[in-house]
Amino acid sequence: MTIAVPSLVSTPTHCPYCGLQCAMNISRDSSATDQALTATVTGRSFPTNRGGLCQKGWTSAELLRNPNRLTAPLVRRDGELRPASWDTALDIVADGFAAAQAKGGRDAVAIFGGGGLTNEKAYQLGKFARVALGTSNIDYNGRFCMSSAAAAGGKAFGLDRGLPFPVADLGAARAILILGGNVAETMPPFLGHLATAADAGGLVVADPRRTATVERALAGGGVHLQLSPGTDLPLALGLLHLAVLDGRVDHNYIGSRTEGFDDAWLAAAQWWPERTERVTGVPVSALRRTVEILWRAQQSDTGAYILTARGAEQHATGTDTVSAVINLALALGLPGRRGSGYGAITGQGNGQGGREHGQKADQLPGYRKITDPAARVHVAQVWGIDPAELPGPGKSAYELLESIGAPGGPSALMVHGANLAVSAPRAGHVVDRLAALDMLVVNDFLLSETAAMADVVLPVLQWAEEEGTMTSLEGRVLRRKVAVSAPEGPRSELEVLAELARRLGQPAGRFGTDPETVFEELRLASAGGVADYSGISYARLDAGEALHWPCPEVEGEADHPGTPRLFLDRFETPSGRARFVAVEHRGPDEVMDTEYPLVATTGRVLAHYQSGAQTRRIDELVRAAGEMFVQVHPDTARRMGLAEGGLAAVVSRRGRTEATVRCDDSMRLDTVFLPFHFAGAGRANLLTNPALDPTSRMPEFKACAVKLEAVA
Repeated sequence: MTIAVPSLVSTPTHCPYCGLQCAMNISRDSSATDQALTATVTGRSFPTNRGGLCQKGWTSAELLRNPNRLTAPLVRRDGELRPASWDTALDIVADGFAAAQAKGGRDAVAIFGGGGLTNEKAYQLGKFARVALGTSNIDYNGRFCMSSAAAAGGKAFGLDRGLPFPVADLGAARAILILGGNVAETMPPFLGHLATAADAGGLVVADPRRTATVERALAGGGVHLQLSPGTDLPLALGLLHLAVLDGRVDHNYIGSRTEGFDDAWLAAAQWWPERTERVTGVPVSALRRTVEILWRAQQSDTGAYILTARGAEQHATGTDTVSAVINLALALGLPGRRGSGYGAITGQGNGQGGREHGQKADQLPGYRKITDPAARVHVAQVWGIDPAELPGPGKSAYELLESIGAPGGPSALMVHGANLAVSAPRAGHVVDRLAALDMLVVNDFLLSETAAMADVVLPVLQWAEEEGTMTSLEGRVLRRKVAVSAPEGPRSELEVLAELARRLGQPAGRFGTDPETVFEELRLASAGGVADYSGISYARLDAGEALHWPCPEVEGEADHPGTPRLFLDRFETPSGRARFVAVEHRGPDEVMDTEYPLVATTGRVLAHYQSGAQTRRIDELVRAAGEMFVQVHPDTARRMGLAEGGLAAVVSRRGRTEATVRCDDSMRLDTVFLPFHFAGAGRANLLTNPALDPTSRMPEFKACAVKLEAVA
């Protein structure tokens, strides 16, 4: 009797979830008919995760064998989605796009991308929109993630990269201030890099809730700045005021490396400590201690960092808030120094690379502005078209969704890597707009809530079945490799876009289907841009080189080593100096009143990711997360006639969601918290306010007025 011995093969790759992009190995039996059934995940030593993974990473192989995996295109017939051949589905999509544009012009077709797409797919999606369709209407869900930090970083430093230093640099710092980030749950391996600061009593967390990250800070003697949602901006202004008042600013640094301090100080001068306490709810003693912790670490050269995340950024004043935080960092003399700095914690897996290569409404590859004539000439030359053929900037993500299906707006929409029915603000209204389209096309590997509404669903490859690159939160370009063979049926999105482009009249070969070929073109398109990838290649990445952009190719010289730490010599502004930006506090767009007496804020929980389209399919994660809940102070719950474990309706001016009550006496009396991963009647984004930041066009996810009602 012959016993089959498994042929185990291990492939190094990276996690499919957050921007930390933890390194892992996927092992599988290469002789198995269905390799996904044998796939297992192990952590891999790497600077960001140091061999660790979170619960989502450990269970990520379960996605590869989900029984509901889409393997054939679906086309809506007689109101139901039914399997169809690829040729039939692609013909229907191409004909629908052509009909929409014949009736409504080039902008009648819109594209919505995602921050989880590989660099190659993000690049190709932007090219497809602007060349094959000629539409200006393309944006992506990263607009809901990093746009405010990106806009503020560009203003201050002339360049936006989430972390302008490696994550590992944080490990030596004895002082770290995090505003609006709960990394202990959103990216647990990140927490290890905060241990030195936390153990030294130097971890400070600004958050309306007492999160797991706050608990780690307090356990080491750190500080919790428990501010009211939407008051991060006056908090930053008040901290700058105290820094100046107490003589805790680096005047030599300000004089030699910055400009605009006087105007920024005039704005902060109005935020004396008692006023800051009154508006934010944070005691003056905690404010003063925060400044002292940062200043002492800077002066003793033991490392001081300030980091922002979505809690501070997802507001209609998000750009100004981050500018105020950067002002504080500049006054303390942190950015552009080894061992200190300011950074923004990128959330989505390719949230950094996804916004660099052209799927954002106002950008071309290399982080170029689409309105820049020189940028248009450069990219058009790479694409083989006349610069005049390139459209101008389009609508931002929410404005695009607001316009679809409306008179004069796009009548056809194609979605990649986003679950808009759950993740968009004012989600009920967005669902209505999706339903008003003549054609909705969704590319996905599972039938998400958005895909279930589509006219055509195109099944695409998953993360472990495709080649490509991702760019982590520290600007490091990483290789994603095929680790398991794909089932028969799904196709690469590169192939989907190439087939659609051919059907729309594009020359054969203009849209590549091989990831490395597409990356080679991306290198050319990015060359000379802010995010220059021209010196990066698959060969260098496969050889194990750590390459952070910008990494230009310099003819006749040795390979560029990449730029792990930005701004050490100069900032990317015309003067080489960082710019203070004077900002004023405006407050949340929507205020509490007698009808809506509470403020709701949203966020993530440990076991789920984004809209939950993937993690809600994994039983272990579903059990760990439990059901949709609203976290509220016990006294507030009693006042509203609610009890622990009961069902409550959370109601805003835009909608209503139902959730189980979780009482927590560490909550502010005026604040409730809801996770945004759940679907159906439990969608937190049925409540959220689509008021937009005037610069970044970021919606105000993190503060809206609500009331609570008991549900029988």
